[in-house]
Amino acid sequence: MPTAKIGPYTLPNPLVVAPMAGVTDRPFRLLCRKMGAGLAVSEMVIADSKLWHTRKSRTRMDHAGEPEPRSVQIAGGDPEMLANAARLNAQSGAQIIDINMGCPAKKVCNKASGSALMKDENLVREILNAVVKAVDIPVTLKMRTGWDENYRNAPAIARMAEDAGIQALAVHGRTRADKYNGEAEYDTIAEVKASVGIPVFANGDITSPEKARRVLEHTGADGLLIGRAAQGSPWIFREILHFLETGHHLPAPPLREVEQILSEHLDALHSFYGELMGVRIARKHVGWYLQAHDPGKQFRNRFNTFNDASEQKDSIRQYFSGLRNGEEFAA
Repeated sequence: MPTAKIGPYTLPNPLVVAPMAGVTDRPFRLLCRKMGAGLAVSEMVIADSKLWHTRKSRTRMDHAGEPEPRSVQIAGGDPEMLANAARLNAQSGAQIIDINMGCPAKKVCNKASGSALMKDENLVREILNAVVKAVDIPVTLKMRTGWDENYRNAPAIARMAEDAGIQALAVHGRTRADKYNGEAEYDTIAEVKASVGIPVFANGDITSPEKARRVLEHTGADGLLIGRAAQGSPWIFREILHFLETGHHLPAPPLREVEQILSEHLDALHSFYGELMGVRIARKHVGWYLQAHDPGKQFRNRFNTFNDASEQKDSIRQYFSGLRNGEEFAA
């Protein structure tokens, strides 16, 4: 299995939790690390520090108790603002700064940031140089394969990034125009890997241990970023690691363990956000965990009506007790 390095940091393994807005908060990052991920990147922090007084920004910048190295992703389209954001995050304990040029969301792209930046290579160069010069910690770059199928310029930007002093790259196997539609392609990631000497992480549709091995073999990448496949299945990291190391599958986690992981995740969300926000945020995570167990969504629909933490916890306990006893859930 490849070992992955970012600047002075050798990761315990090459599997990284991809930054996902509204998902990779501190409770989720800590959980994924516990489940085997070698690194977990924070949710995107907007570069404009004037907006950091909001509750959302404060929770996104909270890294208390996280194992090293702590990686923080910043997003924006102004080189000076991004450089300042990198400096301030480094002062607050970030050990790696990740620049977002991968997000396809309209509200990000319309502000000439995220993957929209890939259309303007001169601006990309300015941003990369400004952020690298602003801090004395490693800077990484997350991008897509290009703007659309006629403009796959990731290899050119990768070379530019290496020249600017970027320490590692993550490439999602879709263009900005693809958003999350269709299937990711990995030929462009292989081309990026062949064109630079810095570590490259492949991203996009890595949903199983077999797929992880195929993508590593096809691209020659140094590691993988795993995003949506970890939602509700944080144990995917240990499953992939075990398969890469042994060629054998780990058995699926038993119901008791799924219940324990989910209950601890609920506790962490309630504690981190406070009961009001924690209860709301828990709903989407529970929805992901129970996709396989509750296909008719009866339980999830009822769970979404609960407004306090103890109700949520009690209902999960009862639900899993029913699953173990083979009972059908009645709405």
